[in-house]
Amino acid sequence: MTDFHEIRFPLDIARGARGGPERLTQIVTLASGREVRNSRWAHSRRRYDAGSGVRTLDALAAAVAFFEERRGRLYGFRWRDQLDWKSCPPSQKPTATDQVIGIGDGVTTTFQLCKDYGTGIATYRREITKPWSGEVLIAVDGFVQPQPGSVACDPATGLVTFANGHVPPSAAVVTAGFLFDVPVRFDIDAIEVDLSAFEAGEIPKIPIVEIMP
Repeated sequence: MTDFHEIRFPLDIARGARGGPERLTQIVTLASGREVRNSRWAHSRRRYDAGSGVRTLDALAAAVAFFEERRGRLYGFRWRDQLDWKSCPPSQKPTATDQVIGIGDGVTTTFQLCKDYGTGIATYRREITKPWSGEVLIAVDGFVQPQPGSVACDPATGLVTFANGHVPPSAAVVTAGFLFDVPVRFDIDAIEVDLSAFEAGEIPKIPIVEIMP
């Protein structure tokens, strides 16, 4: 993306932010009282408020400087979701078999990193497009693949590409473990701060929204 900066929002501020996934569901109530529900979005979209992580004047100044460098809503950037930034549960360390990202056919060389949510019939699969550089592990049928050499992952897209001679054979299970960021942008073009109110404990609102693939 030419309108995206591969830089992460300050972690000390992001740690205190609030937010999470959002969905858009249309609900129609019939004359009988029954409901008809329809999901308007195929994928959830994450929203955060960075303002709740701003506790000092220095942190506020850093947030404003980051906002100015991104030119408001113009340029996207990386955001670390404190709850959801691993291919595994938060307390664990990623392994190369955490997530199934594809099945080999002997021809396909490129696979998209992804993460599954849930384990039942309604499992949700989310594309991961901003993995951390050097923090992606890839395995084929449980065997970890050397990097660089047999496979590489683009940290700007989350695309995993196998080198010639190392293409996963037919029916081989391709898995991955990784750390990742969320691609986001500011959802405002102006930050309004009343310093007297800030010093009295009022938190400024700095909304941030996920950029969908």
